[in-house]
Formats: sequence, C-alpha cells, structure tokens
Amino acid sequence: MEFSPNDNNNLPLTKFESMLKTNHVLFFDSEEFENIIHHYLTQGKISLAKKAIKLGLEQHPDSTNLKLFKIEIYVFEDKLEEADALLNELYELEPRNEEIYIQKANILSKKDHHKKAIHVLKKALELTDDVQDIYSLIGMEYLFLDKFEDAKYYFMKCMEEDMEDYSALYNMIYCFEFLDQYDEAIDYLNTFLNKNPYCEVAWHQLGKQYYALKEHEKALAAFDFAIISDDTFVGAYLEKGKVLEKLKRYEDALEAYSLTLKLDDATSFALLRIGHCYEKLDQDELAIQYYTKTVKEDPLLDKGWIAITKYYNKKGNYKKSLYYINKAINIDSENVIYWKLYAQLNFRLNLLEEAERGYKKALELGNYELETWLVRGDILLKLGEPEAAVYNFLQASEFYPENAEIEYRLAGLYFTLNETEKGEYHLKNGLSFNVEYAFILEELFPKVYKKRQIKNLLKSK
Repeated sequence: MEFSPNDNNNLPLTKFESMLKTNHVLFFDSEEFENIIHHYLTQGKISLAKKAIKLGLEQHPDSTNLKLFKIEIYVFEDKLEEADALLNELYELEPRNEEIYIQKANILSKKDHHKKAIHVLKKALELTDDVQDIYSLIGMEYLFLDKFEDAKYYFMKCMEEDMEDYSALYNMIYCFEFLDQYDEAIDYLNTFLNKNPYCEVAWHQLGKQYYALKEHEKALAAFDFAIISDDTFVGAYLEKGKVLEKLKRYEDALEAYSLTLKLDDATSFALLRIGHCYEKLDQDELAIQYYTKTVKEDPLLDKGWIAITKYYNKKGNYKKSLYYINKAINIDSENVIYWKLYAQLNFRLNLLEEAERGYKKALELGNYELETWLVRGDILLKLGEPEAAVYNFLQASEFYPENAEIEYRLAGLYFTLNETEKGEYHLKNGLSFNVEYAFILEELFPKVYKKRQIKNLLKSK
C-alpha cells in the first residue's frame, strides 16, 4: 500500500517517524512495516528503509517479506554474498515462494550471470499467477545478452498481460528497431491500435517507425492521432515538428514546436528547431534570438553553438562566428566539431597559426578525416614549417596508405628540403596511385615543379 499525504492510511508512517524522533519503541504489525519500507524505497530514502527493516525484524524475526526487503537492500548496496546467504536460508524455509526466485535472479544478474538468471526466472513463472513482472525481467535479461528476438518475445508476453505496460512497449519497440524490423514493428503497432485506438504512446511509436522509413505523411498522421489521444503530449508535438520540417512546412513546424513551450518548460531542442525554422523562413532576427535562447537554456548542447556559428559564417560575418565558437570552446574544450569550425574560421580570416592550432587539436581529439590532415599540412607549409608538414603527412599516410594527394605533398616537401631520394620515392608513389593529382606539385611547389628532374619523371608517365 502506498502512503499519500492526505490519506488516513499514512498513520503508521507518521507513527513510525514520530518513534524515530523520540526513541520510544512502538509496535507495528509486519504488514505495516512492509508498507513503511516500500514507501521509503519508492522515495529513495534508503537509510530510513534500513531502519524500518531493522526494527521490523526485531519485532517480527520470522517474517519472510521483511527478510526479502533486507535482501533487496543488500543487492542495492552490492553486498551480494550477504544477500545470497540470507536468500539460501529463506529457500530452505519456503522453496515455492516466487519472490525468492526473483531476488536470486536479481543477484545472478548483478554478477553478469544472465543465462542463469533467466533459468531461475522461468522457475518463478511456474510458481506465480502474476506473470507480467517476471516476463519483463526475463526480457531485460535477454537484452543484457543481446538476444533481441527472445527479449522481444517476452516483452510481447508482458503486453498480452497488460496493454498499458508502456515500459514493455518501449522495450519491445527498441528490439524491433535494433533488428531493423521497422515493417514488423508497424504491423504490431497497427494491430495493437485496432484494440486500443486512443493509446497515445503507441501512436507516437508508430509515427517514429514511419519517420525512420521516411514515410513522412504517414508519420505525420500517426503523430496527429497521438495528439488527438492526448493533446498535452509534448513528445508528439516535437516529433510532428520534425516531420513538418522534412516536408519543408516550416510555419506549421513552428506552430508545433511553439505549442511545446506552452505545455511545458522550454527545451533546448524545441528552441533550436524554432530557430532553424525561422532561419529557413528568412526571419533572421528571430532565428538568432532562438539560437541564443538555446545556448542559454543548455550551454552544453553543441548543436546550439554550431547553429549560431554556422549562421554567422553563412552571412560572411566570420569574426562574429569565431567569437561564438570561442565561447563554445571555453565551455567544452574537448568537442572536436568546435575545433574544426575554429580552424576553418581562422583560415578564412587568414589567421594561419590559429587555424593550424585548431586542426592540430581536432586531430588530437580523434578527427582523422583526410581533409584535416591535408589542410593542416598545407598551412604548415605556408607558415614555413616544412619539417612539421612532413611529419603531419607521414602520420596521415598511416591512415591513408595509398593516397596520391598525400604522396605528391610529401614529394614536394622532400624536394624542397633537398632530400631528393625521398622526394623521388614519393613522387613515383603519387604517379602510380593517381596521375591526375600531379597538379598538386605545380600548385603548392612551383619551384620544385620547374626542376628538370621533376619534368622528366612526370613525362615518363
């Protein structure tokens, strides 16, 4: 039984808390203790639950249910050996108590023995009339094993027991999606909705399946039905907005996103999408206003900073764009997208040292795209650092071992450094990989390109 503030049933709870304050021990029957403990566990008040269990077992030392609560606390605190020992004692006394099997499975799951946990839970199924929760637990164990077909089967069994078990519905759809079974998910949801036509969660999930298949009109209809079923369903309005954007119906998308702001606290996602819609509608002042609101709402949302940066970049206002990407980097200096944008903007402003720093940082953070290596190396060349450029391109060649663009650059650099043998080696590599990129020598290394030795090697091809 759950206690509520305005309910007479909370009298045992009030009495218990009064007892804790006065240290005057009062008597409670075991069921009252169970309700008190359940209340504290639901509220996340573990220390109070532990006190109630201790006092409860002092007054009712043979209560199996109170001992099961003690086991639950042991498991929560990762005291698995203590939990197992107490559970084995209970099993000797009540070998047909399904709760004992459920807790045993919980311990096995904590130890990553998921197959054994499933075996124990299937035994519990034989002992109980309340199968729904156990189906759900079995489904979760199969998820831990990445056995999505089996997991899906048991979540479906949950739904057969209770059509309003939305946790099972979400988990089942997750299995469909992981298995790329979007058509099967759609068939299931349509069958489900024939029996439950006003289930907003099912309509919402159906819309997401159609969206994944790029069937935008069907997705839109599904989200509309979700909203008809519950006109306060914020998630459905957000998804509807996404579909309307895909259909280039930006004014309608704005309306959907704006409704979410009236129904609930503003989310950074909704603010960002509103800004995007205004930008598409060429309402620049409103666009930047909402982008700014986005980063104020959630400074860690990189998409907000990127939207502002790209907005000013598109307008050719590189200095302002750089100002915002610098603010973003100050908040999150490990975001590789920020550093790439920082590098590109500095390059456009001809701030080569800062541009090189940005590309170097992007590489350090794991951005190994070919363009990053190439542009950074070319900048080092312009900065008069040929040795650093060589090292950059040698690193790049480890990721792109037969790339002509890298080989021609290495050839030009080595010839510039008068390391003729290495230059010739890389030039021959470049010519064998792709002759058409030979223009790189003429463009980046005009003095090298004019050498007779180079002309002869190029003619030989």
